[in-house]
Amino acid sequence: MPDFARYPSLKDKTVFVTGGASGIGAETVRAFAGQGARVGFVDLDRDAGERLLSELDGQHALAVCDLRDIEGLRGAFEDLVAEVGPAHVLVNNAARDDRHDWREVTPEYWDERQATNLRHMFFAIQSVAPGMIEAGGGSIVNIGSNSWWEAGGGFPAYATSKAAVHGLTRTMARDLGPHRIRVNTVVPGWIMTDRQKELWVTPEALAKQVDRQCLPDPIDPIYVARMVLYLASDDAAMCTANNFMVEAGSI
Repeated sequence: MPDFARYPSLKDKTVFVTGGASGIGAETVRAFAGQGARVGFVDLDRDAGERLLSELDGQHALAVCDLRDIEGLRGAFEDLVAEVGPAHVLVNNAARDDRHDWREVTPEYWDERQATNLRHMFFAIQSVAPGMIEAGGGSIVNIGSNSWWEAGGGFPAYATSKAAVHGLTRTMARDLGPHRIRVNTVVPGWIMTDRQKELWVTPEALAKQVDRQCLPDPIDPIYVARMVLYLASDDAAMCTANNFMVEAGSI
């Protein structure tokens, strides 16, 4: 493991992470906990969330909810505030890149994919921003995807929702900037999470992906988490409304 940086400005900060029980989200939770932050994370998978909590030292909390249920999300954030305090940092991570054939997409499926991958991000921001305003500032990091930059096929509803994340980042950076709240997008490439390895990573697919990258190594989730840490820290105090790529030069 590389000798990663420590950010003193993150110590004792409160961080909320959506989809924090697995994959990029879990690495992000671990990374903030390792900086001495208080982490509250939401996820639908109680068992995975409780396993992650058991790994961590310090004051952290899990709230179980289905992010497609906005009232449930708001209630989960209220629970996290009660346990770890109002958020100084929000990481909008939760999403699912399920593959689907464009010929078979129904209006109901399309709407469900937007609810899974996009809608909750706005309402999470809406929920935490008042507390950040009261605190005098904050950092919001939305997790995008380079799938649409690469014109990737096989999941049009997912790619569309992820493209929209960039619009959400830009407009909210403008609206929240006067309150010293920064909003940025981290753009992962193909990240080697357990889910990706179980469902879609084959030797042939991985070789093709690495060949498209400038760097010759598969990308581990920890590198996405490290970019999120930077954007949450005071080191990134003048960074907002922008994309920060973690894709090994694969666009």
